[in-house]
Amino acid sequence: MAGANDSFAQRLRRIEPPAGAIALFWMGQASFALKGAGLTILIDPYLSEHPDRLVPPADHPEAFDFVDLLLITHEHLDHLDGPACRLIAQRARGARIIVPAPIVEQVTALGVDAERVLGVQPGGPVTVGAARVWPVPAMHGLHASDAYTFGREYSDGQYRFLGYVVELDGVRVYHAGDTVMFDGLIEAVRALAPQVALLPINGRDYFREGQDIVGNLNAREAARLAVEIGAEVLVPMHYDLFPANLEDPGVLVSYARRHFPHLHVLLLGHFQPFVYTPVLRGRSDAS
Repeated sequence: MAGANDSFAQRLRRIEPPAGAIALFWMGQASFALKGAGLTILIDPYLSEHPDRLVPPADHPEAFDFVDLLLITHEHLDHLDGPACRLIAQRARGARIIVPAPIVEQVTALGVDAERVLGVQPGGPVTVGAARVWPVPAMHGLHASDAYTFGREYSDGQYRFLGYVVELDGVRVYHAGDTVMFDGLIEAVRALAPQVALLPINGRDYFREGQDIVGNLNAREAARLAVEIGAEVLVPMHYDLFPANLEDPGVLVSYARRHFPHLHVLLLGHFQPFVYTPVLRGRSDAS
């Protein structure tokens, strides 16, 4: 946990990025906080203790009583942290929670009022205050035995795994959730013109899948995907939290430097703010 005199939640509450910029915090694994346009957004906030955690929780869930929006990509415990979501919702009474439509009932079962939970599918944007959020398909699995699919076969044809492109004050950030590459991913995300890409790099591994650890993009795929979607900055994630599922981000840096020297690869420190102001360039006005 952060020190009592300067906790993570307190620093997140205080920081206010300038107009046209966002503040980005990495909380480990796939957990991020975004601030911009007067809003605070948490993506996949994993704040519960676990005996195998190598990175401590950023703060107590109760400390996030100022949060406006939670985005959940899928139902694995390091993405949908049920106890944390329940406590945040109890304290941040105005917060909305966006989740894949097939798992809405998992969130309402935590005691969150149904009108605060938005079940979404890929398509047009969802607007919450000053934020616009585009759901994007992801290809994953509940278990290694049923990966890699969109989960539609056990979700009445709906996408069970999602990523999101989030726009705050003109800045767009793509959080891929957990995914491998699949046909159509590049085109779907490139049309939304994100400047920042938050991408997993833990890859797929025969031996880890034997332990029921579902994989994701590897470092080379993440670098290529960031370039193909036109992102200015690639932030790797999902490589740091559990001993059985670690990767070396230096592999990504070396590969990107050799093959894509124009791509910024940013290795964020845990719990530290990074304020991003995009390079001025034209982009499509996705709607």
